[in-house]
Amino acid sequence: MSIANKLGGISRRDLFKLAGQYGMSSTLLAAGSFGGAMSIANLARAAESTYERRFAKEAKHTLKFGAAGFNARNLLIERAGALEFARDLESRTDGEIRIEFIGDNAICGQTSCVEKTQQGIVDIYAASTQNSAGGAPYLNVLDYAYMFPSRAAQYHFLYHPESQRILRDPLEANHGLKFLFSHCELRGIQMGLAWEDKPTVTKLEELFGTKNRVTGTQLGRIAMQALNLNPVPVAWEETLDGLKQGLIDGAETWASAVAYANMAPVVSQSVDLKFFCGTEHTSMSASVFNGLEDYLQDAVMESAYWAQTHVQAANEAALVKTVGHSDPQLPGTIFAENNVRNAFLADDQIKMAEEMCSPEFQPQLWEEWRERLNGWAGGIDTYQEIYNIAREIPVDMKPENVEPRRWWKG
Repeated sequence: MSIANKLGGISRRDLFKLAGQYGMSSTLLAAGSFGGAMSIANLARAAESTYERRFAKEAKHTLKFGAAGFNARNLLIERAGALEFARDLESRTDGEIRIEFIGDNAICGQTSCVEKTQQGIVDIYAASTQNSAGGAPYLNVLDYAYMFPSRAAQYHFLYHPESQRILRDPLEANHGLKFLFSHCELRGIQMGLAWEDKPTVTKLEELFGTKNRVTGTQLGRIAMQALNLNPVPVAWEETLDGLKQGLIDGAETWASAVAYANMAPVVSQSVDLKFFCGTEHTSMSASVFNGLEDYLQDAVMESAYWAQTHVQAANEAALVKTVGHSDPQLPGTIFAENNVRNAFLADDQIKMAEEMCSPEFQPQLWEEWRERLNGWAGGIDTYQEIYNIAREIPVDMKPENVEPRRWWKG
């Protein structure tokens, strides 16, 4: 059963009516708990019981959680863990921490959530690290081209105790953010409808000279320019029309983002270039975290760990069973229903791309940013250290088999 069928019986009007009665957070937390078909009646029952449980006692801390783009219709597509984290933290603290979850770009969007967290408008946010890099440029440290050979390598790094020193501590010191957890995918080029009648892409050179929308990452642009992919910044609201009309050839993003952001109807081929991170992460204001009692700080970290393990398993399953990012492609998935073809490039094509754009082979392209990031990190070689950690595991390890570790405990 597709996600549209699971949630299709509930209108936007009914969702907002329930939210008016029980609050948007309780309604969304209840919706996120469903794995199968959902009716307005069983959602209402779940929202009521969720509300009663959450407000059984007075909270010590109420934290605003701004989530770019997430709503009741895409919670089960890209499994980024935001609602699971909120639900677990409330339960783990027995209601002493209450989360006011504000999704669907209602309080902040992909590029603004980070700044609104830094300004104290929200306490926690979920958005891609790439779009958040405008307000927190140290997040570019994840975006060196071909630093991660697989999704498994991404998860391995996030669980690794050294991620504290290389990623999390510098982010907190420079930008006031506590990196909690993230979903992991690798970006490709999502070709618009002008490519619908063209053969499935098999060669890297078929993409040369195409014009492609780029997100907020500065390092991603370096890779795209080196690959002759002509990165152009296009506002999100104009991207879908550009892909539909052929004004742009494609857009760089990852597979489940195509599915959850309703891009699938205007994407004809998903070219799995795997050239840098697609990481929909959740971060928290460091000052808000540091203002919590010690035992509540411990609870936040345990809930972040639990959410990370949930995401690792759930998103891998959703990629195959919900999105359709597999070969063969399962029927009933979002890609199958929208005629989105997967273009999984052969190893020699990925190697060619790596040799054209990665710091390993083209170090001169990255010198300026590498020096800047290394300076923010206290002088360590950020690229080389992450590169080495990413290769501690076999390149063919399945992402769901990566060992979870409590990274902050060393």
